[in-house]
Amino acid sequence: MGEGTKTYKLLGPDRKVYESSTPGIIGGHRKGKIYGRLDCPAALRAIAKGGYVTQRVFFADEATAIEAGFRPCGVCMPREYAVWKRQKDTL
Repeated sequence: MGEGTKTYKLLGPDRKVYESSTPGIIGGHRKGKIYGRLDCPAALRAIAKGGYVTQRVFFADEATAIEAGFRPCGVCMPREYAVWKRQKDTL
């Protein structure tokens, strides 16, 4: 990245961190392997209580989060979570 250019650390589908000039649009919790919106109420509550931050990761998009093995958040992404849950339960 060029000098003076803002860079963001994102997690790729291989779960390795890479630098990007574009911020991630999806947040996640590395240990829990959960992804969701950046304004997720559950994540924001955990952050406000002093937790979560050390395990926080960001993704360029939802497809990358899924490829990395993360599941949708049941709080901020209830439809996506329901689909994931049905698919998981049929395996």
